[in-house]
Amino acid sequence: MHIRSSWMDSGAAWRVVVCVVVCARGALTAEDGGGWSQDSDFRLEDEGPCNIDVLEASALSHQQFMERYAYGRPVIIRGLTDNSRFRLLCSRPKLLEEYGSRRVRLSTANTFSYRKVDVPFQQYVDEFLRPQPADALGSDTLYFFGDNNFTEWQSLFERYESPPYVLPRTSGAFSFGIAGPGTGVPFHWHGPGYSEVIYGRKRWFLYPPHKEPHFHPNRTTLSWLTDTYPHLPEEEAPLECTIRPGEVLYFPDRWWHATLNLDTSVFISTFLG
Repeated sequence: MHIRSSWMDSGAAWRVVVCVVVCARGALTAEDGGGWSQDSDFRLEDEGPCNIDVLEASALSHQQFMERYAYGRPVIIRGLTDNSRFRLLCSRPKLLEEYGSRRVRLSTANTFSYRKVDVPFQQYVDEFLRPQPADALGSDTLYFFGDNNFTEWQSLFERYESPPYVLPRTSGAFSFGIAGPGTGVPFHWHGPGYSEVIYGRKRWFLYPPHKEPHFHPNRTTLSWLTDTYPHLPEEEAPLECTIRPGEVLYFPDRWWHATLNLDTSVFISTFLG
């Protein structure tokens, strides 16, 4: 049994309930890690609590999604799509074989600077894909996410089955990334979208638009988790959860969010614009 707590809205009040979900752990994780993680690799073990609704896709219709979550609050949906074939294409050997010599654009993982660095994908995997220490600054951390050349990566993206629950008058844009444990992006906001982990685990922290979190724009999510998170008063605690393969997290428009990769992770987001 896997136990997660989730937030349910009753009128204007929030109340905490406990959801008991029976699941086969092997069905939610790619056990071999796609070659991205080895048994000896560093990883963050603390997945933290989960106070976001976690639902099976079979228990949530598109209409229910629109009424309860699309404009209101985040939700995690299991089994919404089957991306097992896409997952195989995202294994380390497959991606290096197809894209190793192609250049990828790395960005600083913060809201303080906008430095970009172009390197061959093979070099990124060999030299940059490593654990991030808690004292690293965001401006010193180069992160592969978002700046994908769609033409070069199109054949891969065509194999991805994006979440079918879309918002009216929006279309999806993909952002694909690979990053080491301890990396992530600090708090920021933009339009609505989905996040799915292909390999690894990603911990999410979210606040509604009217509740801007306290953070330094050049400090990483890991340093925020270490230095600020433990001292937050209860009324300033975030919504949070860790997602794994087979789970999709939806975040509404303008919700503040930060992410933390607990393992070497492969992930893709669908931004609804």
